[in-house]
Amino acid sequence: MAQLRSREAERLSAAVSLGETPWPVTATAAGVAIWMDGKGAWRDNVFVEQLWRTIKYEGVYLQAYDSVREARASISRYVAFYNSARPYSSLDGRTPDEACLGLATVAQAA
Repeated sequence: MAQLRSREAERLSAAVSLGETPWPVTATAAGVAIWMDGKGAWRDNVFVEQLWRTIKYEGVYLQAYDSVREARASISRYVAFYNSARPYSSLDGRTPDEACLGLATVAQAA
């Protein structure tokens, strides 16, 4: 049964990528419960809002972009920095990559 469910989810995933099926149909068919209260409550997207605020204040607002391409490249570089080089006190001085991927910190490796 699990193998059949997995194949069905894979088929629906391919259909979504081709634009044939809306994502909620795919998600529910794969056994994913979708829940949003629809009222725009802060808890629905608080982490994304915090991330975007950080990107804006530490990256975007400090730059003067000449083109959309330049802005995208700069934001991509900042996101890479944010995940791999910027330490967080809430992660005991580790980066998100170190915390999530179990990578050794530079200080530990030396």
